[in-house]
Amino acid sequence: MRRYYSGTNVRRAHSIAELASLARRRLPHFVWEYLDGGAEDEITLRRNRHAFAEIGLRPQTLIPSDAPDTTRQILGQRQPLPIAIGPTGYNAMLYKDADIHLARAATARGLPFTLSTVSTSSLEEVTAAVPGVNLWFQLYCLRDPAIQDDLLKRADAVGCRTLLLTSDAVLLGKREWDKRNFIKPRQLTWRNKLDVLCHPRWIRQTLWPHGMPTMGNLNPYLPADQRNASGAAHFIGNHMDTRLDWQALARLRERWPHRLLLKGVQDPRDAVRCVELGLDGLVITNHGGRQLDGSLAAIDCVADIAAAVQGKLCILLDSGIRRGTDILKACALGADGVLLGRATLYGVAVGGEAGAGHALDILSGELRLALTLLGCPALEELDADCLFRQSTPFLITS
Repeated sequence: MRRYYSGTNVRRAHSIAELASLARRRLPHFVWEYLDGGAEDEITLRRNRHAFAEIGLRPQTLIPSDAPDTTRQILGQRQPLPIAIGPTGYNAMLYKDADIHLARAATARGLPFTLSTVSTSSLEEVTAAVPGVNLWFQLYCLRDPAIQDDLLKRADAVGCRTLLLTSDAVLLGKREWDKRNFIKPRQLTWRNKLDVLCHPRWIRQTLWPHGMPTMGNLNPYLPADQRNASGAAHFIGNHMDTRLDWQALARLRERWPHRLLLKGVQDPRDAVRCVELGLDGLVITNHGGRQLDGSLAAIDCVADIAAAVQGKLCILLDSGIRRGTDILKACALGADGVLLGRATLYGVAVGGEAGAGHALDILSGELRLALTLLGCPALEELDADCLFRQSTPFLITS
């Protein structure tokens, strides 16, 4: 069994797995399961990692590439890496002001940061705290058109020029760990309450002095006495538009004057419809294994979708990315870049901005090393010829 670093200095973690190990020790059990858990039997959660392991690399030799070019054109902008931090909700439960820490880490490295509708810091707070942030905004389609329109106006007003509509979470997947940890919504079991008391550093850093964080983007739409975690959760559960369809996406395309992506695509037929509607991109994802258990691994959808859209829009991948070689494989199969979820959340959970930045630096270093060892001097030169399929069920154990 390989041992992971177990100290407290986040900079001494050498992999995303080691950051995850540190986060697991720092966080109360119910928070860790919220961060790391999947739906039902977690088949898709594990499949995301197995699928990357089954893609092997075929290096070429005697090709000078000691300083490989990792830049990438994404949505019309040249980036130093094919990476953006993806949207994740309720991050201040991991670390106070986590959204702002994530945005700072991304901005310091010239990368985009995506804020969720259910973020704990608002659009206005993030842009005020992080000047120059390349802010993307993830939208959940809401039943009340006035609220949705106001969210779009607020995103536009703070300079957001990239919108991601999430389509695969209008209903939440069956997350059994959530039911185990709570007696009723937002009320922990006694066992979990005792476990929280065993994590005084988390209490001091996360809860003190105002208690559980609220969802900053939603506070303007909540009554004053419901601007808390319970009120926000009740609001989003009752306002999600479960009748979201292609016509709604077409209306959003007409309403939003900037770049628009659909997040939640796994089928090439849906990708073709995105092209027909004039979208700027799509995100291939299974929501990190948190929605439909048993669905495809996200990486296994990339090649077919890339072939279907033929370069007519930007393809981003999320779900299961833990290594620089995962990013390399995604790009070789036809993705323009990746969105990071858990990888940077592990980092921010243990070290705020420094931890999130360290996660990005780990992946960046691994990607550069992999390109060098592969004999590829530039990310843009990658294609599927450097890959092969292998069966390695014994490689991934978590």
